[in-house]
Amino acid sequence: MSHSRTASAVRGMSEAEVLALPASVPLEQANRAIGIGRTRGYQRAKNGTYPIEVLRHGVAYRCRRRDILEYLGITEPAASLAR
Repeated sequence: MSHSRTASAVRGMSEAEVLALPASVPLEQANRAIGIGRTRGYQRAKNGTYPIEVLRHGVAYRCRRRDILEYLGITEPAASLAR
């Protein structure tokens, strides 16, 4: 998934905030990170067109941090890779 968005283009979440996300986040937080509105994000998750993989746990939707970083083209700092 190559995407040309940079962290500065992200609505409402800075690159530092994205890097500080835990390993998986609720869909609403992923929406904010990649700049998708709440309603559109849930619609796309439900119909399988969300731009990154969505994990479903019961009625909850979650996304992996690594997928968000890849979508945004953000490289994880080397110190974080050891986690």
